[in-house]
Amino acid sequence: MQTFGIFSTNFDHEYLTKHYIYINEKDEEREDIKISTQELQALLKKKSKNVAGTIFLYNPTIAPLGLNTDSSLAEQGFEDFGKMCELGFSDSINLFSKAIREGYRGKLIEIKYLFTYNKANIEPTPILEEFDSDLDRYTSEQFTRYDKELNYQDYLNMSFNGKFVFFGTGSKYDRHHKEIITYARNISTQTQKLGKEIVFLYDRNYDEEECVEVAYFLSPFATGKMRDIRGNAFKNAFRTNPPTVQRLG
Repeated sequence: MQTFGIFSTNFDHEYLTKHYIYINEKDEEREDIKISTQELQALLKKKSKNVAGTIFLYNPTIAPLGLNTDSSLAEQGFEDFGKMCELGFSDSINLFSKAIREGYRGKLIEIKYLFTYNKANIEPTPILEEFDSDLDRYTSEQFTRYDKELNYQDYLNMSFNGKFVFFGTGSKYDRHHKEIITYARNISTQTQKLGKEIVFLYDRNYDEEECVEVAYFLSPFATGKMRDIRGNAFKNAFRTNPPTVQRLG
């Protein structure tokens, strides 16, 4: 698997505004056939043919090949903001590389985020307070702390390619962050209105229809004893193309 993206920056904040994973074809020796960024761009010119679907996550923590997430990309000398580049692996990409294989080879999957701010461990931090405040101002002419166009999804104008949208955005939102909760629910509802097949992991707290209504989508990533349970459920979801909804327990 390879992963590519475009980073953008504004006021010293760095955002991953485009992100795709490519599930490589195999050669005769069962080795991955790598593609270049130029070949990726050629695939993206025919998105309807080459993009299998979308995975929606909370926010990114990833860096271009050769760099890391321990400090800002600018501090590491990165200058290719606004340009497509190949990325290194992260916890999420490690899981995807193990789970998304047969049935998806030669295809792209787009990765979208509730928040594209490329920062580790933003939950729970004062950053979310700022996001919540920003979303309260989102439809007004007021300034926001984080870039309106770069950090947030304009859910009424979202577009998707492929057959499915897998939501792994998480299920636990601070009840005080009312704007974030509304934002997540609006994205879920709008995706359904666009006629896309919504796929996710869930448990016994809600039924499938309720999960979509309240944006209750378990993250495929966890710690402790839930790590393998969530990871295996994600793998089961992607045993087919398109993937299927999975209930835990």
